[in-house]
Amino acid sequence: MKLPRSTSRSPSRRLAPLVLAAALAACGEAPQSAPPAGPVRVGVHAVDAQELVLTTELPGRTSAYRVAEVRPQVSGILQQRLFVEGSTVKAGQQLYQIDPATYGARLQKAAANLLAAESLARRYEGLRATHAVSQQQYDDALAAWRQAQADVDVARIDMVYTKVLAPITGRIGRSLVTEGALVTSGQAQALATVHQIDPIHVDLSQSTGEILRLQRALAEGELARAEAGGAKVALKLEDGSLYPLAGTLKFSEISVDQGTGSVVLRAVFPNPDGRLLPGMFVHAVLQTGVRRNAILVPQQAVARDVRGQATVWVVDADGVASPREIETLRTVGNTWLVGKGLQAGERVVTEGVQRLRPGLQVEAEPAGNVGVVTRFAAPGGEG
Repeated sequence: MKLPRSTSRSPSRRLAPLVLAAALAACGEAPQSAPPAGPVRVGVHAVDAQELVLTTELPGRTSAYRVAEVRPQVSGILQQRLFVEGSTVKAGQQLYQIDPATYGARLQKAAANLLAAESLARRYEGLRATHAVSQQQYDDALAAWRQAQADVDVARIDMVYTKVLAPITGRIGRSLVTEGALVTSGQAQALATVHQIDPIHVDLSQSTGEILRLQRALAEGELARAEAGGAKVALKLEDGSLYPLAGTLKFSEISVDQGTGSVVLRAVFPNPDGRLLPGMFVHAVLQTGVRRNAILVPQQAVARDVRGQATVWVVDADGVASPREIETLRTVGNTWLVGKGLQAGERVVTEGVQRLRPGLQVEAEPAGNVGVVTRFAAPGGEG
């Protein structure tokens, strides 16, 4: 009797295709993944050339515009302090009163001597005509008169000096003496110190290497000098806020600090509200020059290869993407300033970079991840 034929496959036959596929995979003959259907969509940003004012940020400290130590010019007992510590005083304002009794008496004595000397000199002038006194006697009397006038002037000056006056306008600190203290002319200890802080100095440090690079760029025409009046300086405070008033760069030190290899620059800032105090640590932003045809690229478009070389993906007129090495000089806000490798009008990829490979056909559209180019905005203009 013949057995009926089974319609189901044996287990060995069902495993055969799987074994074959595994063997092909082991030999590297697995089928390739299918290429993407159609062009890859990417976001691009068109670069353009523009005039760019370049700035540099330097650390510095504020210092008073003028500093005057108040010292007595006559000796005596201090009777009064006539100012509020920490307040603003005007030049010529009385700060202290020294006991004037002794100097008042000296002034009275000098005035009496002056009257006597003047009377004698006038009497001798009349007697000289009749030869009742000699010429020498008259000359001595005239000299004594003039000496008495000088003594009166000195006594009056000493009386004025008993009123200790503010030498400059500014903010006065704490008093280092109290009423009842004995002060002497020319003493080493100051009675108080007045700081003029409106305007105020800001002393900055710039390395000689940076100065040389700037000079070379200007000489080779890579940069143009800022226009007249462009030596404006903006100020960042310790908390990161921007000081609302612009300053002016005044001068550069003529010698280099051998310890730090830097040069001191001095700027002057208006300080009407006294917001800046001497000794504050700040950062100043200076205009160093103007780049006429600057190329700025969004930071999203720039990547670094294993060598650290900056690269971007550029989409040509036919919609083909290709990588390109560029030279980045510095950051400007949220962009890179490009020295070499790009031209105005070229399109760089900022979205979809991870899906690109050389020679790939892409569908370019304006990028949505590129915001407004941000730069440091100095007071009164763009930095």
